[in-house]
Amino acid sequence: MNIRGSICALVTPFAADGALDLRSFGRLLDYQLAGGTQALVVAGSTGEAHMLEHDEFDRLLAFAVKHVAGRVPVIAGTGEAGTAKTVALTRRAKALGADAALVVTPYYVRPTQEGLRRHYLEVAEHGGLPVLLYNVPSRTGCDLLPETVAQLREHPAIIGIKEARGDRERISALAELVRADFVYLSGDDGSAGEAMLAGAAGTISVAANLAPGAFRALCDAATGGDKAATARCDASLEPLLQALDCAPNPIAVKAGLPALGLGLAAPRLPLVELNDGPDRARLHQALSSLASLATAT
Repeated sequence: MNIRGSICALVTPFAADGALDLRSFGRLLDYQLAGGTQALVVAGSTGEAHMLEHDEFDRLLAFAVKHVAGRVPVIAGTGEAGTAKTVALTRRAKALGADAALVVTPYYVRPTQEGLRRHYLEVAEHGGLPVLLYNVPSRTGCDLLPETVAQLREHPAIIGIKEARGDRERISALAELVRADFVYLSGDDGSAGEAMLAGAAGTISVAANLAPGAFRALCDAATGGDKAATARCDASLEPLLQALDCAPNPIAVKAGLPALGLGLAAPRLPLVELNDGPDRARLHQALSSLASLATAT
């Protein structure tokens, strides 16, 4: 399965009454495909997966699979705090047509490395989909270490990892684990260019919701080993990344949706909408600057 390059961790648009806004979601999918996005993550962390009801997960994923119609891989976020629940959700994602599962480390329960190893092997063995490991310690309270990843990559159904730690030591350690049947994907927008120059096959990006073309350009430059072009792409994206850092994900990225005609800004409680003020103004300025650069080139 060719999961690499510019991958968007999609937001989930909601209507004014709080219901799923599938019409806006369809526009977002089209915006991503037109911008060159090479795979899509549905119901991940950015998609407010843990605020979705079971039937909403089903409707959202089924809609994406039908709308995308095989043009790029559709990856479902299926990670839960418990192993049995994760296996069950992964099976459901398979039945709904997902191409792969993005499985976050179990959150809140803080498993050991042996617990993580056995958890992922159960999901790989019984979930029915190719598995992408997902490590994001700032959200989950546990850290999937490279030595555990090295053991897990031996299972044929475990095809890669999304790593949200962007420090150089972790980037280097995971780059050493890359091989033909196991990919390393950056999960940190700020260090994605550096990770790809080191050997990552792509990035699963939050900011790509708002700037898919810019992230495709970054991925093409960095995976092609062009350091100068990567630096230029990083510089053009830096104002947007700084603007998005003002609030927990996906509050800020959803605040950029209305200006692009991609839905309303409101997330679900306990997340709240970004207030009007300097943060929102900085976000809109960054989006305007990126649009101007795209027009100039």
